[in-house]
Amino acid sequence: MNVRATPQSSSNLRSTRPLTAALLTALAFSIAGCQAPGELAQSRDKSEGDTLVAEVAPHDDTAAAADAAASAAAAPAAPPAPLAEAAKPIRADARAKGAAEQSRGQVYAEAKAMPAGNAAAQSASLDRIEVTGSRIGPAPRMLKRSQFAQMAAPSVLAPPAPPPPPMHQASVDTEKYAERDDNPVQRTSEQPLSTFSIDVDTGSYANVRRMLSDGQRPPADAVRAEEFINYFDYGHAAPASLATPFRVSTELAPAPWNAQRQLLMIGIKGFDVPKKTLPPANLVFLIDTSGSMDSPDKLPLLKSSFSMLAKQLRAQDRISIVVYAGSAGLVLPPTPGDRKEEILAALDRLQAGGSTNGGDGIRLAYAMAKQAYVGNGVNRVILATDGDFNVGTVDNNALETLVADQRKSGIALTTLGFGRGNYNDELAEKLADVGDGNHAYIDTLQEARKVLVEEMGSTLMTIARDVKIQIEFNPALVAEYRLIGYENRLLKREDFANDKVDAGDIGAGHEVTALYELTPVGSSAMRLPALRYTDSAPAVGQGGEIANLKLRYKRPGEDRSQLIETPIRRSSLRMVASEPMRMAASVAAFADTLRGGSQYDGWGWDQIIATARGLKLDDRWGQRAEFIGLVERAKVQIGEIGRVGPVAGVAVSE
Repeated sequence: MNVRATPQSSSNLRSTRPLTAALLTALAFSIAGCQAPGELAQSRDKSEGDTLVAEVAPHDDTAAAADAAASAAAAPAAPPAPLAEAAKPIRADARAKGAAEQSRGQVYAEAKAMPAGNAAAQSASLDRIEVTGSRIGPAPRMLKRSQFAQMAAPSVLAPPAPPPPPMHQASVDTEKYAERDDNPVQRTSEQPLSTFSIDVDTGSYANVRRMLSDGQRPPADAVRAEEFINYFDYGHAAPASLATPFRVSTELAPAPWNAQRQLLMIGIKGFDVPKKTLPPANLVFLIDTSGSMDSPDKLPLLKSSFSMLAKQLRAQDRISIVVYAGSAGLVLPPTPGDRKEEILAALDRLQAGGSTNGGDGIRLAYAMAKQAYVGNGVNRVILATDGDFNVGTVDNNALETLVADQRKSGIALTTLGFGRGNYNDELAEKLADVGDGNHAYIDTLQEARKVLVEEMGSTLMTIARDVKIQIEFNPALVAEYRLIGYENRLLKREDFANDKVDAGDIGAGHEVTALYELTPVGSSAMRLPALRYTDSAPAVGQGGEIANLKLRYKRPGEDRSQLIETPIRRSSLRMVASEPMRMAASVAAFADTLRGGSQYDGWGWDQIIATARGLKLDDRWGQRAEFIGLVERAKVQIGEIGRVGPVAGVAVSE
């Protein structure tokens, strides 16, 4: 059936169209406004740390064409001036209050501009203003005229459909850990040299503590023995002055798990600089505020942790705050450390939302650090993240190159890991390594206090750079040896004297501990089978030396390394290991047991617990008692996992 409109009816229709368009526009905004009345907070200026952005979305030709066809070539009135003005990018802060459950939504406002009488107006561009990140429910799109007519027609309305059942999606564990194998046993006659970079990181121990507390069995690659060992203080002797930045000590004793082997402990203690005498600090807090940080153990814990450090700063210190989500932004320009209310207020305003563009954040943070650079002072970026970079520069190698290039400017990078489920341990640790910094994992406020308050000097101030250790074992006295941990810190023998090869740094007051398990010549505990064509009687070293220890380091600001050398004599062998060595041995055995327990001659949970419990070391911070509790918890959890499968899940290593 064909319908033809008369000129008079067409004139009447045109006369009513502007009124109809105006009514439709008012109806759409009324529906959007009723969605959550009073929920939108007032807009804030960028300088107030806003995180929600309204953007003009790209033109949608398909939607515009469909809407134009449904409108039958109508020409609605031009949008009012306030709506056109709102199409400019703005920043807004939207918060939902008083709701039992909050959900993120999007508010859409659409406007068309089609000159009357112009046939091409049917395909005119459609701009959509999209405000993202609010905590109100989604508002409907503007109704088309055909939809409005159907609503206006008299009919019996069907009852509304029941709401869909809530969807419960199981959390997926995507934590990432670098794969590695334990150091092998070396035959001294074949490989007398052992070379590695020192490591002061402690993140692995705190992260595994979090997993055990959550009822998870840690993946083997999450357990790094050197970071377990270096979490604890063993009371190594300290240097007398900063003129000698650190002191090296050694201890040789029978191994607790096999008296036919020996344990060599190497201790390095940095000179401890009192907090009051620390040089001026230029710190940039680089904070991940992406959507993945929206969890109590992430951004809220991060804000509380940084607040502890901010309260320790002095007037001569400077602090900046850079955040990154989909893009990077400056929340606080370089600010004196005694303006604590301003610093704490900036931290308190941070909110999580969006994707994670870590590359842009790192670039902006280094730019701010260069702007406020302090000569002969502490210049450091402190990156706090779960490591879940997913936009911008996401390739690990590219990020490492970016950080490695920036360290040449004298600005170090410390990484602090937060959270669970998507934690990228591999990236956080690697960025700290190439950034001449250290890596820690913050799982509790107590750990935050340990890292950022109690160990503030060692976390911030570097007293020795590129510290390398090389030991040459005497094959006449040592048949076999094995370095415990430091698998990702091994160096080539020629790298030891090459000052262009990067290595670990030591901060003020830092302790570094390394353990070697040795098998003396003639011992019945040798692990490697005898070879047919080797010399059975190698020459004895000078003065009964079992090894010669060499250590290289650079002073801050210097490019030429200095050498320290000391022999380790057989006569230094103790009959019984000291309490600090027994504690270190227990921690090393705990790490090995978590990784499968293949290195310690049957030593298991009970022997580790008994050894740690029998010590009388000072435990003013409760770390040894906590360690014993973790071993007991691991014994129960891993035992149950072995019999009936995972109790609360096993973390996955990618």
